[in-house]
Amino acid sequence: MNEYDSNRILDMTKNIGYILTKNISEADCYVLNTCHIREKATDKVYHDIGRLKKKFKNMKKPILLVAGCVAQAEGEELLKREKYIDGIIGPQSYHQINKVIKNLERNNKKINSTEFEVIEKFDHLNLTKNESSKISSFITIQEGCDKFCKFCVVPYTRGPEHSRSFLDIVQETKQLVDNGAKEIILLGQNVNAYNFENKKLSDLIYKLNSLNGLERIRYTTSHPKDVTQDLMGTYKDCDKLMPLMHLPVQSGSTKILKSMNRNHTREEYIDIIEQLKKKRKSIMFSSDFIIGYPGEDSKDFDETISLMKEIKFINSYSFTYSPRPGTPAADLKLIDDNIAKERLSIFQEIAKNIKKNYRKNLINKKVKVLFENKLKDDSKYFGRDEYFNSVVVDSSINLVGKTIDVGIEKINHNTLFGKVILKERKEFAA
Repeated sequence: MNEYDSNRILDMTKNIGYILTKNISEADCYVLNTCHIREKATDKVYHDIGRLKKKFKNMKKPILLVAGCVAQAEGEELLKREKYIDGIIGPQSYHQINKVIKNLERNNKKINSTEFEVIEKFDHLNLTKNESSKISSFITIQEGCDKFCKFCVVPYTRGPEHSRSFLDIVQETKQLVDNGAKEIILLGQNVNAYNFENKKLSDLIYKLNSLNGLERIRYTTSHPKDVTQDLMGTYKDCDKLMPLMHLPVQSGSTKILKSMNRNHTREEYIDIIEQLKKKRKSIMFSSDFIIGYPGEDSKDFDETISLMKEIKFINSYSFTYSPRPGTPAADLKLIDDNIAKERLSIFQEIAKNIKKNYRKNLINKKVKVLFENKLKDDSKYFGRDEYFNSVVVDSSINLVGKTIDVGIEKINHNTLFGKVILKERKEFAA
């Protein structure tokens, strides 16, 4: 979501004469867009600012804005602690960035803009054309979260759930497709909670599935409680919806899930998986895990491992628990740090092997790849298959924007390597 927000900030600032530069030394305004999900996010802000101060030591400093969730959570403290910062813009008020910049150009008074203005923000964004179209493009359709998982800072930095206009999303998608996008990734902190005037995520997927020129639809991130029957049905009915669902579970232990306030059990999560498999046999899953959550004992950890082995997530993101200030879990007693780190190491090794075996089975198999760009090596092209695996091939012809069958020849931990399959001759070709 940060990438989408950053691109929309760029779209808006073009209206007051700003353009993107890759040379920091040329910058008149520097926007540091931040995330607050993981620990040490605030420390990273100060580190990045330190590098900027060093860069502009003997030059006129640019206007420095800190945006995003760290800005929302730490706004006043950031301004007090670091005098180099000129302004703070929260994730729900970045549509005000042009006004903030113009005010700062006129005077040196520091600005803190961290109001929760989601409706106003979405309305404002609709007036600014999305010019960040790529082969695979993002669209934010929902922000905020009402689930209040005890470890999560999102409800406090992004506010309550709010959905964007159905018609505005469709219109922006059409604009992106007209500009060359082939794949749309729908974004939200709890994306499957989307609900605008009784239009749900399933309605949006059905609509986008009918658009000419759009080839692929994805969405992230989901909450198990909002995986409804109508959403499940899209996997049966919508061929453009990719057969990979990212469905964070966080723990395989019902006890820990209850402590986290996840509002679902291990058994309910598995049932969702099984129901989705009945809708589309080819569907696969990725997930998020928090290892070493307060109260997690060896039995709880074993249940997390067993869930990983049972579902065989083809990708997973796992971290040891880190308390986020202001969340209910921040006051809970932490388990021993060495134990948490040891469990994470064990879990990640198992996850790595599952991923490795899955990828090994792709060797000599055919996958359908949407190519997004050419690599620095003139003959190599990068794309992703239906399961979001990175794929690289050699080709003498331009593959960008094309969806082509690829025969996989070898793999590494992050990438599949193969050759384009010529349909006429049913063989691998360079």
